[in-house]
Amino acid sequence: MNMEKDLSVILAAAGQSKRYADKHQKKPFARLDQKAVWLHSAERFLSRDDVGQLIIVIAGEDHEDFMSRFGANVAILGIDVVHGGAERADSIEKGLQKVSPESKFVLVHDAARPCVTREDIDAVVVAGRKHGAAILGTPVTNTLKSVVDGVVSETVSREGKWLAQTPQVFRRDWLEEGFRARSGRPPTDESELIERTGRRVHVVEGSPLNIKITRRGDLKLAAAILKALPGPRLDMPFHPFSS
Repeated sequence: MNMEKDLSVILAAAGQSKRYADKHQKKPFARLDQKAVWLHSAERFLSRDDVGQLIIVIAGEDHEDFMSRFGANVAILGIDVVHGGAERADSIEKGLQKVSPESKFVLVHDAARPCVTREDIDAVVVAGRKHGAAILGTPVTNTLKSVVDGVVSETVSREGKWLAQTPQVFRRDWLEEGFRARSGRPPTDESELIERTGRRVHVVEGSPLNIKITRRGDLKLAAAILKALPGPRLDMPFHPFSS
């Protein structure tokens, strides 16, 4: 791996897609504008000069179907395939174990977020390199309610509240430290592991168009967003990663 390619990308695609409501396929593998959702996400990183490795983490139960459908893409693009674990954190930790020793930084992205822009990726990578830990997010603008058994128990102040997104970028050694110190309830994202070590995580304001596909209806919205966004720069030359 080129010494300048010090960033490894981990695509998280090992979830159960329980809210997606399609028993035949999970959301990262659904077709979106002529290609799978996860490929849209992967293409956002393939042409970057600083990315030396792309890892996709899938559930072990999906391996045969995944390789049958996407094995050619994986081989041509030099993508590493890793089997995940019971929780998201377990899956990302397995992906982290596959990261090249030459990578100083790790970027984690939801495979089901195909609409992230190059500009937002650039911004969060710059912040991650500068501060050691950075995530994309958007400030909460709607009224927040705490609800118990279908009834509002209180209205929660939205001041200072943000919705976390991916990509999230970390110094590799910080992320490894976070996993070593992991205990208690499972973290909901990787930045929470960094927070638990006492380190500061910087937030870069992203776009509300960087949606995470959760339900089948989100595919139509994502298709409309992709038509409005500039595509990934795959017209530029890039070299497949060595597997």
